Amino acid sequence: MDTDRLPGCYRHPDRGTGIRCTRCERPICPECMISASVGFQCPECVREGSGTGHRPTANAPRTVAGGVVAADPHLVAKILIGVNVAVFFATLLAPAIAVPLELLGSYVDYWGGPLHGVANGEYHRLLTSVFLHTEWWHIIGNMLALWVIGGPLEAALGRARYLTLYLLSGLGGSALVYLLTTPSTPTLGASGAIFGLLGATVVLARRLRYEMRPILIMVGLMLLLTFVRIGSVEVSWQAHIGGLVTGALVALGMLLPTAGRKRALIQWGTCAAVFLLVIGLIVVRTAELTALT
Repeated sequence: MDTDRLPGCYRHPDRGTGIRCTRCERPICPECMISASVGFQCPECVREGSGTGHRPTANAPRTVAGGVVAADPHLVAKILIGVNVAVFFATLLAPAIAVPLELLGSYVDYWGGPLHGVANGEYHRLLTSVFLHTEWWHIIGNMLALWVIGGPLEAALGRARYLTLYLLSGLGGSALVYLLTTPSTPTLGASGAIFGLLGATVVLARRLRYEMRPILIMVGLMLLLTFVRIGSVEVSWQAHIGGLVTGALVALGMLLPTAGRKRALIQWGTCAAVFLLVIGLIVVRTAELTALT
């Protein structure tokens, strides 16, 4: 890492650092950083936090990405798990519910009936399919991963950024499925969004200078399982790779070592750019399929 381009520690200006205090956002070097529940804090903020005085609102505790530290740092993860479980039981009681919600699904002309699928304007499938599961092992595995990977990530990013990351990752995974599979391929599951959280975790660990080896091993194992067929079910590697890349791209923008309004502009600008890239892939694929019909 080229430390000459990084801001200097506020106590040791000659030491470049990419870490900032999660409360006051001042640059801090490894010697000055003190581990906190989320990220690191500078010595002054730690001393003030242990006293009885109140800090100004502008210096309220912040996540690594600049969001306000919430009372329940895992609330969005809990809500997402609840929504997935609720939809799963709903489809168990009425399996037909899943048909108009799964990705691609029935893009065929049944007995002269209308065509169905994303290419025919049912773009909601790109996102609704992320909340569908058909097997117990499928939803249990995904929800366990959502809690283990997503819980700490939400605490680090904040609610709004975490939810944006999750939805964009799911959408990115669906877009790659749509781009690379045949129009009649039924696809569903939260795996694309989960892999997006995994990609963001790699970026976060690198940002905080954590030991990367265990995380990279986990990513490698999950990618290996992506290409393993489980019984009659074929894992959608397109959704996994699409989600992983999308999540990493979004996290790169969210976790840049900047501060103030510039940070927010970069973060949400990155999200907008990734969203437009995904939309571009969808438009290209739709035009291709339209030309073939």
